[in-house]
Amino acid sequence: MAAVKFEWQNGRWGRIRGNWATLLLPINDDDSIDYARLTDEIDHLIAAGVDGIYSNGTAGEFHNQTEAEFDAIQQLLADRCKPAAMPFVIGACQPDPRISLERVRRAARLEPEAIQVILPDWWPVTTDEASDFLGMAAEAAGSAPLVLYHPPHAKRVFAPAELAEMLAPVPEIVGVKLGDGDSSWYEQARQWLDAWGIYVPGHHLATGVKQGVAVGAFSNVACLSPSGAQRWTASMASDIEQALKVEARLRTFLEVHITPLAKVHGYSNAALDKLLAAIGGWADIGTRLRRPYRWLDPQIVSGLREKAKAALPEIML
Repeated sequence: MAAVKFEWQNGRWGRIRGNWATLLLPINDDDSIDYARLTDEIDHLIAAGVDGIYSNGTAGEFHNQTEAEFDAIQQLLADRCKPAAMPFVIGACQPDPRISLERVRRAARLEPEAIQVILPDWWPVTTDEASDFLGMAAEAAGSAPLVLYHPPHAKRVFAPAELAEMLAPVPEIVGVKLGDGDSSWYEQARQWLDAWGIYVPGHHLATGVKQGVAVGAFSNVACLSPSGAQRWTASMASDIEQALKVEARLRTFLEVHITPLAKVHGYSNAALDKLLAAIGGWADIGTRLRRPYRWLDPQIVSGLREKAKAALPEIML
């Protein structure tokens, strides 16, 4: 199947396509945010030439920040990206809808490419409730478009047809970041979600492109190597079959060395993403999370780095 949706340059999602790198929070030993290291990290991402940078996803620990810290992070991101003409998306994610809407309002003032939100998450929302919340978020965002972050661990995961029903009344939603599925899921996504930019997990991006569904990824592969993820993403337009071979090795590396840390030992996705960044070694971020969440021992990084270099030479250059 041709990667038409990925190659199309005129969708409502505009520049929000391709390889988007997540902002990870460098955390000091006293649990404070190290803004100097965060500035350096943003500069590294800009230098890597990624398609865009997004803040306050899971790896940005949006669930464990004060509102003053939220504002400081977004201001820093905007201040570094705008002079460099680097597209950025602000995550106004928060399980509490009222706090989320206030974050959306403040984020809109910084004029990002889009604002990312999650659905209210203390109690599972119905389709109507979800649509109502997204309408409220659109009103709060003003002229800024919205991207819905709908992770597999949400309290209720909506199928493609349900998502289409939820999103249709809110034209300000231009894309959805979600977990993909098998061939049946992709068939449903092509049927119901063609009107939106779809962002699949980074290590599934070549599959999503081949299936004609994905326009990009807010990418865990960019955690490992922003420049490597950018090269791999660019290759999908010219040689999707080779990109799929790289994806197969990438999936194997993650399944063997990274995923068991979550499934067996209970580490969070944020801990895994910070571990990937440490393995990549492209910036001084560290593996530490904010308490009470546990992080990986940095001593395991060097061994995993060698395994990543052997398995993924195209990404780990």
